[in-house]
Amino acid sequence: MSHAQERTRILAGDNGLKHLASRHVLVVGLGGVGGAAAEAVGRAGIGEMTIVDHDKVGISNINRQLVSTHSAVGRDKATVMGERLLDINPELKLHAHVGFLDPANMEAFLLAGKFDYVIDCIDSVACKAVLVATCQRLAIPVASSLGAGGRLDVTKAEITTLDKTYNCGLAVNLRRKLRRAGASLDYPVVFSGEFPIKPLPQAPVSDNPDHLPRAVNGTISYMPNLFGFMLAGFVIKQLLDAVMEVQS
Repeated sequence: MSHAQERTRILAGDNGLKHLASRHVLVVGLGGVGGAAAEAVGRAGIGEMTIVDHDKVGISNINRQLVSTHSAVGRDKATVMGERLLDINPELKLHAHVGFLDPANMEAFLLAGKFDYVIDCIDSVACKAVLVATCQRLAIPVASSLGAGGRLDVTKAEITTLDKTYNCGLAVNLRRKLRRAGASLDYPVVFSGEFPIKPLPQAPVSDNPDHLPRAVNGTISYMPNLFGFMLAGFVIKQLLDAVMEVQS
C-alpha cells in the first residue's frame, strides 16, 4: 500500500483499498464538476480511470475549474487533467481521451472499457441522455451531474434520483429525452433545488455560424466542485459498500 493512502486505509481497510485499486471508473466531461470528480476519485485510490473531454482550458474557466490555470490556457483539458492525476497517483492506469463521446460508437466504447462506474458530467443534454440510456441498457452503474450554474447556496445541493429533482431546467430536458429513449429516471444524480439566478440573455458564443446562440449561466468557485466531490463520494461509497456486503 502506498503511504499516500494511509489515511484512506483507516476508513476503507485493506480490502477496501484493494477493491478500489481493481476498479475502472469513467469520467466524462472535465469542467468544474468533472474535474473535481476525477480528482477525488483519483485521490481515493481507484486503480484505473478513463477521462474524456473535447474542450481546451479557457480564461473563463479559471474561476471554478480545478484543471484551469493561466499556465494551462489553450491546452486540452483531458491532457492537463491526466497529468495532474498521474502526479497525484503515478500508479494510476490512466486513459485520457481528447474528443467527444460519439453517440454512434457509445455502446462499443462502454463495452470495450469494462467500466465499473460511469460519472456523467456532460453539459450537452442530448449527449448526456445517450450516455445514461446506453449505460442503463448495458447494466453499467451511472451517476449524473445536473445544473450547478446560477446557484450559490451549498445547503441546497443533494444526491437524489432524477425523478425527484425540481427547479432544474437541465433535469426537465434530460427526463424528457430519457423517457423518449425508454430509459429509467430512477438513477442517482447530484442537483440543487435552489431556484437559479437568471443567466445573461442569449448571445453568440463564437464567430462560428454553426454555433447556436446560448444563455451563459453565472458560476462561482465552489458550487461545481461541490457537485463533483459529491458525485465522487457517492460512487466511491457505492464501490466500497460492495466489499463490505461481501465481508458481512
